[in-house]
Amino acid sequence: METTEVTDFASKYIDMAIAFAPTVLLAIVTLIIGFWIIKRIVNLATLGITKSGLDATLANFLSSLISIALKVILLLSVAGMFGINTTGFIAIFSALMVGIGMALNGTLGHIASGVMLMIFKPFKVGDLVKIGGAQSMGIVDNITAFNTVLKTLDNQRIIIANSNVTGNDITNVSGEGTVGVELTFGIGYSDDIDKARKVILEVGKSCPHILDNPAQGVVVANLGDSSVDLATRPFCKAEHYWDVLFYMQENVKKAFDKQEIGIPYPTMDLNVVSQSERASQN
Repeated sequence: METTEVTDFASKYIDMAIAFAPTVLLAIVTLIIGFWIIKRIVNLATLGITKSGLDATLANFLSSLISIALKVILLLSVAGMFGINTTGFIAIFSALMVGIGMALNGTLGHIASGVMLMIFKPFKVGDLVKIGGAQSMGIVDNITAFNTVLKTLDNQRIIIANSNVTGNDITNVSGEGTVGVELTFGIGYSDDIDKARKVILEVGKSCPHILDNPAQGVVVANLGDSSVDLATRPFCKAEHYWDVLFYMQENVKKAFDKQEIGIPYPTMDLNVVSQSERASQN
């Protein structure tokens, strides 16, 4: 009796396997051909988006969205081949996506901000930028869908969420190709202003990265408590910003020393009064 039941059980599932074999085979073939077609469509879409002039990062981002959408449609089609109620599945999937969207609200905001950066292009890879304050200043190393990566002069990486980038003031230091390097040098009130101006201009002429046009100038920017502040703004190509900054600071100091031009610093006078003097004053 038991042998007969086992035989009937095996026969039943063998019949089911034989009945479903064509469907399974068709599903496998559909998946293989479907993924191949999706890959071709995504490649063509990526090529078309890239030729349209959009940023490469944005092209990859849009292509990934197309790929995901087509793959979901393919999987739903295969599920329908097995008699699965795809309508209910779509409803559950939609509810799940809404829940995930609410949970990832901040992340979706970063993606939206990333798309804005790629479309409006306030800066590009290689630009020297300042995001918000001077602490977030560096060369743009990468722009992804979620964040912007800056590389500082000391080789640190600053990773800023895209929503924070678009929510702050953006200063593209190298956006115009050339940039003025703001410099201020203080001299003593007893020093000759014209002599100091000549020294600064001569140092500027010796710097290989400073451009002749616009010409460098030196003006009196401020009469401070202990110094006369001379301001200058030599122009250079954006990639030489740091070279000019450090060259000018070092060599102007050396030239001032040779010409005996002092760079003053704040001082404080202390008057010490003894107890006997204080008693006599009283």
